[in-house]
Amino acid sequence: MWKHALFWVRDLVLAVFIALVVILFLYQPVKVEGTSMLPTLTDQERVFINKFAYRLGLEHIQRGDTVVFWFPGDPSKSYIKRVIGLPGDRVEIRQGYVFVNGYPISEPYVPDDYRDRSSMPAIVVPEGHYFVMGDHRSSSNDSRHWGPLPARAIYGKAVFAYWPLERLGIVQ
Repeated sequence: MWKHALFWVRDLVLAVFIALVVILFLYQPVKVEGTSMLPTLTDQERVFINKFAYRLGLEHIQRGDTVVFWFPGDPSKSYIKRVIGLPGDRVEIRQGYVFVNGYPISEPYVPDDYRDRSSMPAIVVPEGHYFVMGDHRSSSNDSRHWGPLPARAIYGKAVFAYWPLERLGIVQ
């Protein structure tokens, strides 16, 4: 009986060790600061980001991904925003609605009362860059203000919210 219990304890310790290695080296906990990603992410919410999916080529950055990056205006600060435009895309905003390559994009994550009613002339996202925006459009400092984001500034993809517990789940 003790032998069976020792095997069980060994397996449990091994599982916890593997989980810690994955969490500490593949994922990084990040605290959201500010309201620019409401309602998707709240101020002070904690999320895990995947640090290696993009860098190792396991995933490619897609429109709609929520990414964490070093802010181009001050690389000591990190921001979290949603990818709207990919390299080569033509992005335009008409009265708060985003058009990519001439077509309106579906944005179910932006409630109507969070939509900024301003417009922005069309720009073409340069190669090696992305156009990013916060979901709370009227309170977000994003590519509309400082231009397309260099790909090299992106260091992770938000994948899982873990705190507060009532917000536990996959980041959409």
